Amino acid sequence: MSILRTTVASFLVASAACVAALSLGGGAPQQVPEGLPDPGPLVGWSLPLASVVSDGLLVVLVGLLLAVVALLPTSADDVQGLSVDAVRGAARVAAAWSLLSIVLYVLTVADVFARPIGSLTFPLLSELATTATGGVVLLQVLVGALAWAVLRWTIAVRRLAVVLGVVLASLVPVAFAGHSASSGSHDLAALSLLLHLVGVCLWVGGLVALTWVAWRGSKRLAPALRRYSVLALWAFVVVGVSGVVNAAVRLRSVTDVVGTGYGQLVLAKVVALVALGWFGWVQRRRLADRDAGFLSVATSEVLLMAATIGLAVALSRTPTPVGDILTTPAQELLGGPVPPAPDVLRMALGFTPNGLGLTIVVLGAALYVRGLLVLRRRGDAWPVGRTVAWFVGLLVVAWSTIGGLGVYSHVMFSAHMVSHMLLSMVAPIFLVLGAPVTLALRTLPGPRQPGDVSPRTLLTSFLASRFLHVLTHPVVPPVLFVGSLYALYFTPLFGFLMREHWGHTAMELHFLLVGSLFYYVIIGVDPSPRRLPPLARFGIMLVTLPFHAFFSIAIMSSARVLAEPYWTTIDRPYRTDLLADQYLGGSISWALGEVPLVLVMIALLFQWFRSDQREARRIDRAADRDGDAALAAYNARLKDLAEHGKRRDPDA
Repeated sequence: MSILRTTVASFLVASAACVAALSLGGGAPQQVPEGLPDPGPLVGWSLPLASVVSDGLLVVLVGLLLAVVALLPTSADDVQGLSVDAVRGAARVAAAWSLLSIVLYVLTVADVFARPIGSLTFPLLSELATTATGGVVLLQVLVGALAWAVLRWTIAVRRLAVVLGVVLASLVPVAFAGHSASSGSHDLAALSLLLHLVGVCLWVGGLVALTWVAWRGSKRLAPALRRYSVLALWAFVVVGVSGVVNAAVRLRSVTDVVGTGYGQLVLAKVVALVALGWFGWVQRRRLADRDAGFLSVATSEVLLMAATIGLAVALSRTPTPVGDILTTPAQELLGGPVPPAPDVLRMALGFTPNGLGLTIVVLGAALYVRGLLVLRRRGDAWPVGRTVAWFVGLLVVAWSTIGGLGVYSHVMFSAHMVSHMLLSMVAPIFLVLGAPVTLALRTLPGPRQPGDVSPRTLLTSFLASRFLHVLTHPVVPPVLFVGSLYALYFTPLFGFLMREHWGHTAMELHFLLVGSLFYYVIIGVDPSPRRLPPLARFGIMLVTLPFHAFFSIAIMSSARVLAEPYWTTIDRPYRTDLLADQYLGGSISWALGEVPLVLVMIALLFQWFRSDQREARRIDRAADRDGDAALAAYNARLKDLAEHGKRRDPDA
């Protein structure tokens, strides 16, 4: 089947699956009672079908960029040969995606305001732009146009990698809109949807790109297929797990799976996912050492994936059986009911399905274990202390986000401050001592031929980049580490972020990233553009921590409740004195400020000791090579001084 026929067939299959799923699941346009506004069947059917095409273009765009950046072997910084055609094709796809997003925006306006297209006015078109739904579509317009402009200008692999990252990053607001914004467990729903979308784009897009490569008869298909097989396995697992988690948020019980239209569509999607996984596993195993027959196999997979995309679009427009479970303003803010009064058992063993925490802990553990297994198969050693440090850091993150502390971090300011302290000042210490970048450098795929830009090469380039060189300047991490505290808590920004579901995720991620950057400079064992002596690093620590102590004292001394509307809306039945709870949070922050200092002192002393040991071994090896010439020269100098005194010129 030619590439044109495959494209047309994929669109028809996806559209047919979407129409069938909408009809069976109850998401199809319904007859509106007379007198009520109605956009009409044209809008009702055009919007999901346009979404199918838009999603398909996004998948193709990601796939072509992925093929150029990571799958197809290269021999220079600029792509060559078939990869140039892929970049040009990606530019055309980006332009089409941007233009179709404009059409999608108009259809969305008609659907939201229940107006036929012919009756739309400019005020209506501009009004939707201020909402999350309209903003997401307009962002697609902007990202597509930007990608088209950049792809028309450059064919450098590293710049193309940045474009791929920007396109994938545009999925973030998509995940925080739609069903995720109206269901319980907001964070879990949004983060699982984000992982699901990214996984689908990489998995399906990579397969589409390799199908195009096979159709062009490229000799680079075999190495690209071997690298894609590893990526496809990870993407399959991420898509499967995130899909199950996301569906569980919207389904009340097992009966909803078979007793509702939404549940039946979820079940159909699970069946399609399992079929794709089995199909891909069998065929990758058969084609592991040769690419013969790949085109016909891949074409069948692409058609099945197209049907799954159509099913997913229909699922996004089908009413969920959960309904409106957030009935109070407090539940709307928290994504669920207010937890009971805290006690030791609840703080120690409590659990909350925080999406960011689960993502970091599960992916962090899985990727680290994967790296350890790769080293073990090669027979390489890895320090046990680094592994222990990494998982201790993950445990701290887990308790701060999904554990008992995470349960109350959105309910009490004192718990929020303890969570913030652990995420920014304790967990990063152990995470950076786990040396994840070093592990990645030793286990990521390297160049397949001289000049090939591999994942390891991209990571090495980032470590040597001007951006990281500036970011690791001794002044920058402390300023970000401490300055962001004052900018966050003593401005209206804190109250705004507390009232937004994505705001909680943004703050937790900020705390962890800024803390990791700070300790990466102070005690990091990973490669860095700058390597400061131990005394300088300890000095930075001593200069920075007092400003954190001043921040804690300012919190304790404040007579104003920070983000007061948020706490009064929650109206918890315990610890009702908001100012006293805020004072407690500041005092805990002040008291715990000594913990990082002790941990860093221990780490620095240990690193200093190890550095002296390495230097001693280096000197011993040099002495073994030259017969201890340095010591002989030193002894000769001492003998000369003893015989002739200081006035004698040793060179005379």
